[in-house]
Amino acid sequence: MNIARSSPAASPPIAAIATPPGRGGIGVVRVSGADLDALIAGIAGRRLSPRVATRVTFRDAHGGAIDAGLALYFPGPHSYTGEDVVEWHGHGGPVVMRLLVARCIELGARPAEPGEFTKRAFLNGKLDLAQAESVADVIEAATASAVRAAARSLTGEFSREVNALRDALIDLRMYTEATLDFPDEDLDVLREGDVRARLGSIRARLADVLARSRRGCALREGLTVVLVGAPNVGKSSLLNRLVRDDAAIVTSIPGTTRDTIERQVEIAGIPLRIVDTAGLRPTTDPVEALGIARTRAAIQRADLALLMVDARDDDDESVGVGALPDPAPARGSRTSSIEQRIAALAHELPAALPRIIVHNKCDLGGIAPHVESRAGVASAVWLCALTGEGVDALEAEVKRVAGVEHDTEDAFFARARHLAALNDAAEHLRAAAVHADRAAPPIELFAEDLRLAQNAFSAITGEFTADDLLGEIFSRFCIGK
Repeated sequence: MNIARSSPAASPPIAAIATPPGRGGIGVVRVSGADLDALIAGIAGRRLSPRVATRVTFRDAHGGAIDAGLALYFPGPHSYTGEDVVEWHGHGGPVVMRLLVARCIELGARPAEPGEFTKRAFLNGKLDLAQAESVADVIEAATASAVRAAARSLTGEFSREVNALRDALIDLRMYTEATLDFPDEDLDVLREGDVRARLGSIRARLADVLARSRRGCALREGLTVVLVGAPNVGKSSLLNRLVRDDAAIVTSIPGTTRDTIERQVEIAGIPLRIVDTAGLRPTTDPVEALGIARTRAAIQRADLALLMVDARDDDDESVGVGALPDPAPARGSRTSSIEQRIAALAHELPAALPRIIVHNKCDLGGIAPHVESRAGVASAVWLCALTGEGVDALEAEVKRVAGVEHDTEDAFFARARHLAALNDAAEHLRAAAVHADRAAPPIELFAEDLRLAQNAFSAITGEFTADDLLGEIFSRFCIGK
């Protein structure tokens, strides 16, 4: 459904503290609404010049001083929300901020809901929906790369790409609709080469936007990487090496890690949640058994698994998986001890979970650090977590397997709903291409798939968006934004 955007006069003024909770040098109370003259006079006792910082004393209902600070007035529609906006910049104490908000409410404002200032900016046409969402993304970004990607969306770069795709699609639809509207005319547009070529161009451009959006989604959501292996293969040492801290206790005693340990780390701009787990082995220790159960639960939540084995090709069962059941090798084949251990660990993973095999302690096995990247199957990295040799190669392989090995500097900070809409559009355009290639193209079906693809693009920027989706999006914002 199309959003009916309200005028600024349709909503009462709203007020909220716009700075973080707690004490600070400066605190800001923001007010937005139609005709704030009475509210401004009640607090400042005077008119304010537009877009000029004015030093005033903030007054209560009896004329007493609440605080002294700066007032900034932005008349609509040339403001963030499109309405009249006033900001009171005072001393950043929580009590004085609450008193100032209470005074605004006395003068006719109501407390703002989470994200309501930005929601009004969207409804009043100051931002499209993708830009509005990026406001929260800039605030919540966990890495410098994520901030830059979110800023690209905030300034409209993502929306411009989506709108360009939509406009090209609308242009293509004109020819198709002409054929439907004038069936007696000789307009066999689907057989004309330029129609197929233009559709192919749109699909190629969409593929590029999708790739950049997937990289941005990884920047936004991050990845959960779980370390899986038998006891004493160096999972905790690798965790410590990746996070550059002694996050986990490392000893030579198998079973030292009894619970999952999670730490955040940034690798080449991608936020990762590294999860160290209890070693997988049969045990009668009830505490260790609980830890192993949590290991299996962590595996189910992971985006990527690092299967760790000891690089020394040793048949000593204390080195590897131990008594974990090994999948039976094919009749007549010979499987090495390491391969059996890897197969046993892989048996613990969901089939679709990406994984990298990490051969740790390669220095003790006399093997130089290196990587074997393989398409379609698990890649392998030889390294030494204790010294750090080969860890850089592992980090690069994590990015490759996760699909973010390309530069993230051109990424769009996409959300899951953006990816779903782009994938939906791509599927409809694929179906349209199939229709166009038929000997007798079904033009009605071709036109319908173009229309559905256009709707998918429009849903991203908010031209075609359900009201309940708006409520879900803006409810996740902080109050005051």
